[in-house]
Amino acid sequence: MIEFYRKHFETNYRAKVKQLILDIERLLELENIYISQYDDPILFNEFKHNLSDKQWQRINQLYNTLYQNKNKISKTLNKFINKTESFQKCQLTFIDTFAGCGGLSLGLMKNGFKPVLINEIEPKFLETYYFNHDIKLEDYHCGDIKDIADSDKLPKVDLVVGGPPCQGFSMANRQRILDDPRNRLYKYFLKLLSNARPKFFIMENVKGMMNKSDEILENFKATIGDDYSIDIVLLNAKEFGIPQNRERVFVIGSRIKSVDAKRIVEDILKSKINYTEKPIKDALFGLPTLEPKRIKNKRGIENDKVGYKFRLNGFPQNDFLKDINNEQHIDYLANHTNRYNNDRDIEIFNKLPQGANSLHSSIKDIMPYSNRNHMFKDKYFKLEENKVSKTITSHMRLDCNMYIHPNQPRGLSPREASRIQTFPDDYIFMGANNTWYAQIGNAVPVKLAEIIGKHIIKHIN
Repeated sequence: MIEFYRKHFETNYRAKVKQLILDIERLLELENIYISQYDDPILFNEFKHNLSDKQWQRINQLYNTLYQNKNKISKTLNKFINKTESFQKCQLTFIDTFAGCGGLSLGLMKNGFKPVLINEIEPKFLETYYFNHDIKLEDYHCGDIKDIADSDKLPKVDLVVGGPPCQGFSMANRQRILDDPRNRLYKYFLKLLSNARPKFFIMENVKGMMNKSDEILENFKATIGDDYSIDIVLLNAKEFGIPQNRERVFVIGSRIKSVDAKRIVEDILKSKINYTEKPIKDALFGLPTLEPKRIKNKRGIENDKVGYKFRLNGFPQNDFLKDINNEQHIDYLANHTNRYNNDRDIEIFNKLPQGANSLHSSIKDIMPYSNRNHMFKDKYFKLEENKVSKTITSHMRLDCNMYIHPNQPRGLSPREASRIQTFPDDYIFMGANNTWYAQIGNAVPVKLAEIIGKHIIKHIN
């Protein structure tokens, strides 16, 4: 991981390495592995950058320990070691744009697709993607999609995917999409498709995009030509065994004459009969109880009450968890931590019954926005354990008051939110704690991406 931080976190490199040291020390302690006292530099000298001598000595000791115990340490600890894998010569390759933390990629990779170019402008999101895969640093482009859309050195791929930011796809927006300056990134996604000429493409976006479906299909045809069949469909994650009411639009295109995009979409929709609706209690199953943090602006607090970034995983799995975890036991329970809440919020969390929002009579006497109920009716909402969750969004980075745990006086933890998004438990979210929610909320549910990829693969075969 240190090579990623050196390349993409130069201004706060020292802070990133400090956290890196804490993470590795914590995991080595949990695995009862003695830290080597051999402190001669094993890392390239460029990684010293602005580290103190003490930090440089410690990080070299830790990497010496990792390499000396490479065959002994857990898969999680191995993720800190330099990445070496490349899929450039594989069959079924794809380019992932606006990749975020990798939900769409992970679902596609479960079907045999391999990423050869990963694009994301936010290094704090790409950090998680990089950590969880063994893909070499050179295959990532941390920057604007414009840089690769205009490139004459794009790899030849079977698939291009992405979800351009959606400000200009609002239901209320009457302006043509291509004329809206907020849709610059959408235009570059189209340009990338025109340049890369993949066999297939997938674009994911918000529900409001469906209102402009005819215009969007026109944009695609005008940009990439008539040799692509294209279809657009609104999918709700809850209809595919995902415990979340999440509606998103997918545009799917095919350049293979024998594979019409409408056939792919039809097969995706027909597959709904194979799935039953999953309540969120299935996703929350087996996790240890947490209490809210009561000390504000106090980072780094970890204990049995408020949770840990990493703790050994001895917790049971139900059928839903076995499915998203590929029937594997996961060494660690990660990212199951709670955030700060004030006393009033905790009281509201306790009093609200499941399924109730800010207008409920049980909190009328303490509701801080009672004079503006029409604006804040969803300021608080307690999830119902026997129903699917409301849409997991990046708003959770601000607070989780709209995602109150059904049985505990707190908001959902990042691990709980990621399970609702069908990330496996060994997918670990990196960076500052509040960015975990943003990464999870922006992702395509892994299971939904897997289903879409499955039906594209079926037609390729």
